[in-house]
Amino acid sequence: MKYILLVVLLFSLSVCAQNIIWSDVTFNYSSLPDGVKMFRGERQSPALKTWYIDVDMNNSGIGIKAYKSKSASGKEGITSFVPSYNAVAGINGGYFDTQTGASYSALVTPDGVSAKNISSVVRDSKTYFLTRSLFGITDTREMAVDWVYHFGSNIKDIYRFDQPIPNVQGTPAPLPSPTTGEAYYELIVGIGGGPTLVKNGIKKITYDEEVFWGSGVGLSNQDPRTAVGYTSDNHVIMLVADGRQTASSGLSLTELADVMINLGCVEAMNLDGGGSSQMAVGSTLINRPEGGTFQREIPTMLAVVKNDSVPFLPPVFFRKVLDTDDPEVTVTGDWTASSIAGYWGGTPALKAPQGSGESFAEFKLNLPGSGNYTIYGWWTSASDRCSDTPFIIKHSGSIDTVRVDQTQGRFNWNLIGSFSFFGSSNESVTISNAANTPGYVIADAIRILSFDSIAVQVDEQLDDGTKLNFKLEQNYPNPFGDAIPSGNPATVISWHSPVSSYVTLKVYDVLGTEVAELINEEKSSGTYRVNFDAGFVRGGLPSGVYFYKLIAGSYVDVKKMVLVR
Repeated sequence: MKYILLVVLLFSLSVCAQNIIWSDVTFNYSSLPDGVKMFRGERQSPALKTWYIDVDMNNSGIGIKAYKSKSASGKEGITSFVPSYNAVAGINGGYFDTQTGASYSALVTPDGVSAKNISSVVRDSKTYFLTRSLFGITDTREMAVDWVYHFGSNIKDIYRFDQPIPNVQGTPAPLPSPTTGEAYYELIVGIGGGPTLVKNGIKKITYDEEVFWGSGVGLSNQDPRTAVGYTSDNHVIMLVADGRQTASSGLSLTELADVMINLGCVEAMNLDGGGSSQMAVGSTLINRPEGGTFQREIPTMLAVVKNDSVPFLPPVFFRKVLDTDDPEVTVTGDWTASSIAGYWGGTPALKAPQGSGESFAEFKLNLPGSGNYTIYGWWTSASDRCSDTPFIIKHSGSIDTVRVDQTQGRFNWNLIGSFSFFGSSNESVTISNAANTPGYVIADAIRILSFDSIAVQVDEQLDDGTKLNFKLEQNYPNPFGDAIPSGNPATVISWHSPVSSYVTLKVYDVLGTEVAELINEEKSSGTYRVNFDAGFVRGGLPSGVYFYKLIAGSYVDVKKMVLVR
């Protein structure tokens, strides 16, 4: 919903002579979807013009993605960069070589690592190793600004640290490179830069630690700046400030940190600034880099996108991860530690030879309440793994067995399935060695998510305790199809009916033509899921956007899904 009235927000910045006056100018940009707002800020003394985009990551229709330029030169201005990917809006990314376009800052996409943060710099003939900043987002839309170091070229090789390397300018013997940290396995979006400005809700500018002295990036001087951060209620703040001009002097890093805190950021970091600072909505340039419309060509950007551009899961109401060393996990039988890297957490994966069920690992779930939960498994895959390892799910008084191919799926959360649970103490997931194929079964970790607010929220109820709210879930996976890595043309559609009703569930193409009828019958109250296999519809549906529509009594809802063949 667009805001027609001008909303003015005032934030007091103690370090500034005057307040920045923020104006909601979202209505000026009709292409901005719901959940995305634009604000313009002005200050008279010292003169300042600044803008920020507010992206509500609780809105499942939008997301954030990092991109590398696909132009022939490897870099381009923001007004061509944003539309080249059909993005909604964008800001410049991290640091780079202005001659070659090579990025000195990390770029992470769902496909992997396109660029790494620079690992070391030479200052005064000494080599300083770096843990530089990275703004990252996981598939469950969890965000963080971390100090990271790349131990390789893959996402699994990115390790994050509670503190950066404590580098000090002029030290006789710089500190060695880091050895290990916390692996960042779930990362699907990342943009590097630095220094960090805000960490855990407080100003923490790690300028010296990240060795920005001698880099041309100043700490106290006012300059054009670009920053990204996020708030405690899961909004991303993407900001640019003009500088080096009469109309806008710019911001120091200290002032920039204050601005991000006043905008509600609990964590934030600096991106490339100076002539690189630029923002666009579509092909429209928002700011005036260094006073003009000339845009320095940049190799990376952070963009606002529609939800079909990045495989974020729907907003998560509950998340829990259980590793084999957790107290809720009981391991029985002949298990030994696996020597293969890529296990979850700090404990190696366990392996057991194929057998008849005498070896098993039971994960007690201890869920917070009744609802629909989705189970994922993490394992270290290899050619000697069983291709039909049983995951036994005890839920809602039922037992389901799902067999998974553990020769595949390394470094990923692999979907086991969605199930309804009562939240009782005897519900569990058990990994058994009762496979039918030779090899080893692996027990490492499981992840439990709920996209169902019923699981964690108290909703209005009927007198008999029945929940009042219907809910149609976003299909998962989405996008889906043969062209998705490890994908197939099938997806799962789930919904919750609080009362008995006649239900129809149909699939339509973009022209509104019905392509499949999945449900057309009376259904009692409960949570349901149905498998939609596009490969069996009309000989196989082509790639494209489709819609599924649920009618349950007077309740009607429609959601979009994307098929990639």
